[in-house]
Amino acid sequence: MRKLTDFVLAHKRSVAAFWIVLTIAGMFGASRVTDRLDDQFSMPSSEAFATNQEIENRFSSGGMVEPLVAVTELPARVNADDPAVRSDLRELEGRLSDALPGARIASYGSTGDVAFVSDDGRTTYAVVHPKVENESDPGPAEIDSKMIEAAQGATERGTVGGADVMLTGRAVLEQAPEEEGGSPSFLNETLIAGVGALGVLAFVFASALALVPLLMAIVAIPITLLAVLGLTAITDVSFIVVFLVSLIGLGIAIDYALIVVMRWREERERGLSNEDAIRASVATSGRAVVFSGTTVAIGLLAAVVLPIPFLQSMAYGGLLIPLVSVAVALTMLPVVLATVGPRADRRRLRRTERAERHWASWARAVIRHRVIAVVSGIAVLVALIAVAGGIILGDPEADSLGGSGEPKAGLQALESSGIGASPLTPIEVIAPSDDADRTARALAEADGVRAASAPQSPEWTSDGRSVIEVTTTSDTNSTDGRDAVGAVRDAAVGLPGVGVGGTTALQIDWVDDVYGSFPLMLGLISLITFVLLARAFRSLVLPAKAIAMNLLSVFATWGVVTLVWQEGFLTNALFGVDPTGSVAFWAPMIIFAFIYGLSMDYEVFILARMREEYERTGSTNEAVVRGIASTGRLVTSAALIVFLAFGSMATADDLDVKVLATGLAAGVLLDALVVRSLLVPATVSWLGRWNWWMPEPVRRLLRLPATPPRPALERT
Repeated sequence: MRKLTDFVLAHKRSVAAFWIVLTIAGMFGASRVTDRLDDQFSMPSSEAFATNQEIENRFSSGGMVEPLVAVTELPARVNADDPAVRSDLRELEGRLSDALPGARIASYGSTGDVAFVSDDGRTTYAVVHPKVENESDPGPAEIDSKMIEAAQGATERGTVGGADVMLTGRAVLEQAPEEEGGSPSFLNETLIAGVGALGVLAFVFASALALVPLLMAIVAIPITLLAVLGLTAITDVSFIVVFLVSLIGLGIAIDYALIVVMRWREERERGLSNEDAIRASVATSGRAVVFSGTTVAIGLLAAVVLPIPFLQSMAYGGLLIPLVSVAVALTMLPVVLATVGPRADRRRLRRTERAERHWASWARAVIRHRVIAVVSGIAVLVALIAVAGGIILGDPEADSLGGSGEPKAGLQALESSGIGASPLTPIEVIAPSDDADRTARALAEADGVRAASAPQSPEWTSDGRSVIEVTTTSDTNSTDGRDAVGAVRDAAVGLPGVGVGGTTALQIDWVDDVYGSFPLMLGLISLITFVLLARAFRSLVLPAKAIAMNLLSVFATWGVVTLVWQEGFLTNALFGVDPTGSVAFWAPMIIFAFIYGLSMDYEVFILARMREEYERTGSTNEAVVRGIASTGRLVTSAALIVFLAFGSMATADDLDVKVLATGLAAGVLLDALVVRSLLVPATVSWLGRWNWWMPEPVRRLLRLPATPPRPALERT
């Protein structure tokens, strides 16, 4: 560390020029990165993914794209069997076919299949799979607003049995205004987070020094986006990476700079010269930043073992965030402190020593009541973990979607008639055309299946392969509906050439593959983190405790997400939307990767200072008090900055981004308030000398220097 700092201080102009050029290039690249992002979903190991791909390739519809549904509630004493009604249904299919060329459409009118009619014969529907080829758009195929408008025009130009036709479907219920240019926006959210961060920094420093950490973020974010732009040339990168780089990058870059700058100020107040204070701060806090950045990177890199390409891309993209932020904190920041640091800190609006006294008093109070602190902190986390045990992973049920007017009325008509919401997310099965009818009859016998239909029109057949539409008695996104998908798969096992697809089947495969790989990911992260922290703290107990606390913190965060988005706790009040009734199936894994790394950030900062104070005083309790006094304000401020970054991320229009932001923001806040402020000081004090236990064979294995003699106070 010292050699690096000496080199930077000896070549200040060259180092500054290097980062300035990279920043300018990064700003140029940031304006282009959104056009290179990808929103495709692939899962090569999944049977459902392969089936969906076959359906999409053959028909340019269905598979991962859920259908539109045209619903009619017939007047009293009018039945779907009436020839006039069937004629109206065929005319409806014709209008929809004209409005959406190439679409796969079926109803009772063309098929005579009771799958499209309620048991009382008074509610019927047509299923519409529009052709959704996106030749000029690298994003996923989807039903856009123009298709919806065309379909609505077709349904409004006629009636069925004298009743109006209501167009519904998940695409209609979820319809939101499109963003200009079609690219994800992140500038507004970043600006909101930046203003909030500046307010926190101004309070912490009470001088112009508050601008320095923000300047480091202004350098780090564009450079990270430039690296992401380069990454897009190698692999597909999810659009969510831009939000992560902009907002998590903002928080991490400021956090790392904040830690080093605070230590620099502390060393100057002790009487060191400016450059000596820089060397001392990099040697101590800078070292903690390196370990912290490494643990964040490990938490993200471990997601690479997951068998999902878009998650792997988020891991690669996220990995760049701590690496760039660490490099900026260790090289660019010393140059800024050496040139403008003293002048920026010359005029302070107030002194900051009072905050350290408050945190010291807090630490002493926690030590006095450490049993209560541990029990109460663990109780909060365990309660939230218990809530997380009921998490439902998948797309939201149709009932929880937004929408109003005709789309909502159409959904309610399906549900009240007994047909249910399954037509909005059907199970799509592909089978040999010669066996399509026999396959449909076999699948209709599976538990939880309401009906299975094999339309015979040319739009449903291609080169000897036909699509069969299977609907279940419950919404396929519900627990019962997922069970029905499993029953259909079991029924299809003995049928040659049959593949079961649809969005729910793919989500089931996704959950099985990803969360089946979770123990491997967890073990990999824990092992690497343990070795790194054992070297950093020269202890076996502190790393084990840190990992255990981090895991509790992350799983409790899953509980918060379950409460808000699945159970509806404050969902409408916070976000102005209804709860989804489930949690996006990929969100918990990404939340785990980021929160594990970020929470380990704070653990490293606190324990590194406690270790330093222990070596100085020889007293564990004194090390706890001094460590919390020195880092309490720092960690709380850093967590607040990251929380504000995630809070601004939640203002994005995209629902998936809101869910992710909820988990990340809640995780940081929960970790800072419950774990770092309460459990860490209490457990370190409780464990006493065991905190610093390092057997001699392990010390030699890790190639650590011999433990220095303990101060006399340790022996009391």
